[in-house]
Amino acid sequence: MLKNKLMAFSKLNNHLNTPTALSMTTVAMTTVAALSLATFCLWSTATTAAIQTIPVDRVVTIVEDDVILESELFDRVREIKNQIQGQRRQLPPNDILIKQVLERLILESIQVQMASLMGVRVDDNEVNVAMKNIAKQNDLDLEQFKKTVESEGLSYRSLRDQIRREITINHVRQRHISSRLRVSDQDIENFLDSKAGRTELAADYRLGHILIPLPDAPSADMLQKASDLAMDIYSKLVETPDQFEQLAISLSAGQNALEGGDLGWRSPAQLPTIFADVVLEMEKEEVSKPIKSPSGFHIIKITDKRGGTTMFVDQTEVRHILVKPNEIRSDADAEQLIEDIYRRLVDGSDFVDLAKTYSDDPGSALNGGDLGWVSPGAMVPAFEEVMQKTAVEETSKPFRSQFGWHILEVNNRRNQDMSEEYKFGHARNLVRKRKFEEELQVWLREIREEAFVEIKI
Repeated sequence: MLKNKLMAFSKLNNHLNTPTALSMTTVAMTTVAALSLATFCLWSTATTAAIQTIPVDRVVTIVEDDVILESELFDRVREIKNQIQGQRRQLPPNDILIKQVLERLILESIQVQMASLMGVRVDDNEVNVAMKNIAKQNDLDLEQFKKTVESEGLSYRSLRDQIRREITINHVRQRHISSRLRVSDQDIENFLDSKAGRTELAADYRLGHILIPLPDAPSADMLQKASDLAMDIYSKLVETPDQFEQLAISLSAGQNALEGGDLGWRSPAQLPTIFADVVLEMEKEEVSKPIKSPSGFHIIKITDKRGGTTMFVDQTEVRHILVKPNEIRSDADAEQLIEDIYRRLVDGSDFVDLAKTYSDDPGSALNGGDLGWVSPGAMVPAFEEVMQKTAVEETSKPFRSQFGWHILEVNNRRNQDMSEEYKFGHARNLVRKRKFEEELQVWLREIREEAFVEIKI
């Protein structure tokens, strides 16, 4: 059922790092009649009919200028219970669950009130994008998602309101936490040099494995013979790596020997500890020296490699002329000027001279409109689309982007190895994410301690 999918996807305390990485926490449920807290604490054993006969609702907590109602607390507890049960995990005692959910609601209230004071506003377009992403994760379009939500007895409007609330909270966190984060180049270098960093950034490996076994408590002679055989196999493989499968079939005692020693695809986290450090230092088709363990001597070959930080990028060397509408130049005037510049280019005028004279892009005008080597995704979609369609040494017709009217000229294209740049950027994001999580916990504790909270139960 979609409800279960939504509940499983929902994790309110996952502390989002980006506005697009939305949790499906607190999926809005249908309104239920409120009840007194004493009855609520016994809710898990009460019948639905008994719950619905109690028409009392009251304030359970005051949070600054906001209140948390008993019905809100009840709805959230029921929702979290459904989520936990849907994941087949054991429910905590009811009193502990109530306390945890109430603390969660208190923190939410504090952050929503902070958003109001900061003037944070989430428009419908941002909510629509989030809803489309959620629908896509359920393999539905937005209309199908809406119908499915309603068919499950959920309120689509309430769901939108909750997503808006989560986006709002995320914006508040980003503003406060980002100002506290400092990620230096040394932090990144330290991460790259660490075992955790190498594991995070490593590729997946397809491994071949040969095992020369040892019995329990081997004698010195047995140990020497096994070591000599392993070294002999390693020497042969250094000379002719292609015989790995055949040697595995004939000599290996590993469980995958008859498959040529193939262990399949493994991430570094899935590798035995004795293999992990060795594999991370190896290249494709490389064979390891024998690795000793209590079970014997192991020889590893990386038969294939995927992912990781290897990154080749198709880049375009491009220059452009930008004409922007402004207070004294209408959009029609800007279009007329770019058309005139284009005619002059067709008639043989120099692109560099025209860019220096007319372009409104201060970053490139002095260089004759030169933007250098541009990687995919670096430009706005309208610019990138025209750039990709324009052949080398050709000039595009005038086109419009969100910045104004452009003409571009493609000078060259190349497939560039950006592995180091990609690795460094990816490492920066991982370090920042770790620091964000650490700072978030500190900040949440601070705002909770500083807020006026009166629990009335």
